[in-house]
Amino acid sequence: MSLLLAAFALSWTHVTATASLSLIPKPVSVQTTDEFFVFGPKTAIAATGPLARLGRQLQEDLSPATGYEFPVLGRAGSNSIHLRLDKALAKFGSEGYQLHVKPTGVEIAASTPAGVFYGIQTLRQMLPPEIFRRAKTDGVDWSIPGATIQDQPRFSWRGLHIDVGRHFMPKEFLLKYIDLLALQKMNVLHLHLTEDQGWRIEIKKYPKLTSVGSIRKQTMAGHYEEHRFDGVPYGGFYTQDDIREIVRYAQDRFVNVMPEIEMPGHSQAAIAAYPELGNTGKQLEVGTQWGVVENVFNPNDSTIRFLQDVLSEVLELFPSKFIHVGGDECPKSQWKASPDAQAKIKALGLKDENELQSWFIHQMDTFLASKGRRLVGWDEILEGGLAPGATVMSWQGEEGGIAAAKAGHDVVMTPSPYTYFDHYQTRDHKAEGVAFGGFLPLNRVYGYDPVPKQLTPEEAKHILGAQGQLWTEYIPTPKRLEFMAFPRACALAEVLWTPKAEKDYDEFMKRLPTHLARLTAMDVDYCKLAIGG
Repeated sequence: MSLLLAAFALSWTHVTATASLSLIPKPVSVQTTDEFFVFGPKTAIAATGPLARLGRQLQEDLSPATGYEFPVLGRAGSNSIHLRLDKALAKFGSEGYQLHVKPTGVEIAASTPAGVFYGIQTLRQMLPPEIFRRAKTDGVDWSIPGATIQDQPRFSWRGLHIDVGRHFMPKEFLLKYIDLLALQKMNVLHLHLTEDQGWRIEIKKYPKLTSVGSIRKQTMAGHYEEHRFDGVPYGGFYTQDDIREIVRYAQDRFVNVMPEIEMPGHSQAAIAAYPELGNTGKQLEVGTQWGVVENVFNPNDSTIRFLQDVLSEVLELFPSKFIHVGGDECPKSQWKASPDAQAKIKALGLKDENELQSWFIHQMDTFLASKGRRLVGWDEILEGGLAPGATVMSWQGEEGGIAAAKAGHDVVMTPSPYTYFDHYQTRDHKAEGVAFGGFLPLNRVYGYDPVPKQLTPEEAKHILGAQGQLWTEYIPTPKRLEFMAFPRACALAEVLWTPKAEKDYDEFMKRLPTHLARLTAMDVDYCKLAIGG
């Protein structure tokens, strides 16, 4: 009986300690003491070698609100924050860490710089929310409780997606978004760069992709069913220097930026720029209407070369091991009517247009593999046969992910009922404003488990993780995107980091208000309606 009581007491200490610290995502293990460490004008940061950059980054995080300098020194002494690498902590994995807080100082140790970085994010959250303000804030008790925290993620892929094709998001906002991902220990930004309604990345070899393809003559106003347009030209794109800045900024925060170049569907903007890429020979305009568009790339060898030229420039900009090529929602009507497409099917000995799409994606898979990269596609790439090295994003429910994992392919779970943050968050649509549709409340996001029950433990190893999707038909501005993303992204962050057995929605909701105060300090316009606000 005494052992049971002791175990219960330890478990209760962990729950209450986590709640009092209001950490999101919830760490694996937290033990607190009655002692405190107080940050003051003489507190220093000790960081050397590969951690020196993280020391300077921490200095930039802590100095503005406190008004203290936090000099970065080579040796740890009393009253310091010591960042340390320790190979013995490899037991926590490549992103795990250990954090100790004593009255004499703080130590964050890990086997890798990434682990130290995530320990720093926990340290920042242990401080009052005012630490996230960018100017000196008076009257704040800059102290944190004594604690020992041991932590590591459940999944290696913890992501958020942004569609910048329908509505362009400024570079400055993407940098802020990366900060928000990193604070919540998320490590993938999926950047959806091309669409029927706009091409958003500079390609030097094909300048008309942006001079023509980035600008549409107007945008749908209101919901799709209203079929109204605003009559206002709309455009925007990232230069290659912009992309380099975004990618480097993300790398410094251990966020991988994965680009998506859509093919063979969702390609009208590119065809408007270069009509020879299409199937009809007609001059198209950049798309203005949402939904699935019939105009798709033709399967000619010249088009394959064009897209591989595009990918070659993309690979120079993005070091990501994973490169997304879309593969979703590709109508086959133009291929069925095209003599060239039908001749290609016959010449290759294919059964139908689904197998032609599979062949198309296979060309990109082979090309990317030759460059040391891995292809990612939405689950339609399963139709007609899966390319050998492909990783599947399962968005039409979980079935595609289950099939891919059982076939030995890696999977990122993105099922729309649980991860599509463009869906409504509440039943009060009038108060919430126009959204794509559906209903995805906060508790459903939190309750999601990315590992389907149908998989064996061995098959489940192919589930890399999951990510939230933000399709922007009805998200025209950065503030609206924040409103749709948060607090649901907070819940997803915990789904992907915290052990399944440690998840508790009611306890999460007790920690959430403090975390939302952090977001307020960072000028994030989260949805108050989602939490009854």
